Amino acid sequence: MTYAPVTGAWRPGDDPGRRKFVSLFGRAPGQSPLELEAGGRLNGVTVAYETWGELNALSSNAILVLHALSGDSHVVGPVEPGHPSPGWWGPLVGPGAPIDTNRFFVVCPNVLGGCQGTTGPSSWADDGITYGSRFPVVTVKDQVAVERALAFALGIDTWHAVVGGSMGGMRALQWAVDFPTQVERAVVLATGVAASAEQIALCWLQERAIHLDPNFRGGDYYDAPEGPTAGVALARGIGHVSYRSETELQQRFANRAQDDEVPLRGGRYAVESYLEHHGDKMIGRFDANSYLVLSESMNHYDLGRGYGGPRAALSRVQAEVTVAGISSDRLYPLRLQHELAQLLGTGEVRIVESGVGHDGFLVEHEAVGAIVAEALG
Repeated sequence: MTYAPVTGAWRPGDDPGRRKFVSLFGRAPGQSPLELEAGGRLNGVTVAYETWGELNALSSNAILVLHALSGDSHVVGPVEPGHPSPGWWGPLVGPGAPIDTNRFFVVCPNVLGGCQGTTGPSSWADDGITYGSRFPVVTVKDQVAVERALAFALGIDTWHAVVGGSMGGMRALQWAVDFPTQVERAVVLATGVAASAEQIALCWLQERAIHLDPNFRGGDYYDAPEGPTAGVALARGIGHVSYRSETELQQRFANRAQDDEVPLRGGRYAVESYLEHHGDKMIGRFDANSYLVLSESMNHYDLGRGYGGPRAALSRVQAEVTVAGISSDRLYPLRLQHELAQLLGTGEVRIVESGVGHDGFLVEHEAVGAIVAEALG
């Protein structure tokens, strides 16, 4: 697969790897455009997705796994054409794993607004020109509407479970609220019922880092010799600090220098090198405009919008909902999961003891896997 060095985005003609594609919302005769919550429409949406296991004769064993901000459809599997990184939740999905592909048909789509095959800012619009700055505002509700259309295209009327953490958890909750009869179980990790002030603030700082990069060009950089790589790297560094815990960073790095470098003479501290490394990784695999679109969708997240508040929204839920949080999460602290559980009327929160921080839902495989396996029954 070839990644455009400016965009970090998958484009038609690149090696699709395991990805499959389906065209929705105006891409086939009789399909209507996707009407968006914030106004506007998309006259055609392509969804990239991957599947594991087999759908049974009753179509009753399907599980929808939803990725977080910088994830994609490659929930499990090695580095391969189309995927420069191994699956982001590999130990949790597979034969005999907590999400057991001997029992379940697992579907993981790339989200609307993303850059790994699903329609987003780096996609070509109807006029044959990349959307760029013209890509509309999309919300979590819009993203779920696209996932619902994918489900119908796959012949799935009801999910045995919808599972997700962080931004994926937002979509799992939105599924249970918007389409209550189509979700039997929901497993929601490290999220809440609405974006908090601090989450919005941190996203805004990341967005500003991209906007202020002179190579951003207002979002229309796809034909330029260089894109906003410095802005993306800085945004990722800001975000990554919030994904980990203060304790973990102190234990791993303290104020130590990187290798033989001397910070007093312009060298780097070890933690600076660490953030630089993660920023550089992001440049090669993620489009700046998608970073902005998805960050804004998270900022706009409010489960109660249109329903008269979160309590009224959650009163629609018919699924068995498992709420879990990470003990050291400072981006989505446990108080948000307790609030969610109280509004659901259960009050129960499964706590993953971890010093890692928000990323604990991605790396604490044994503890998270036990919660997910129990919830799936």
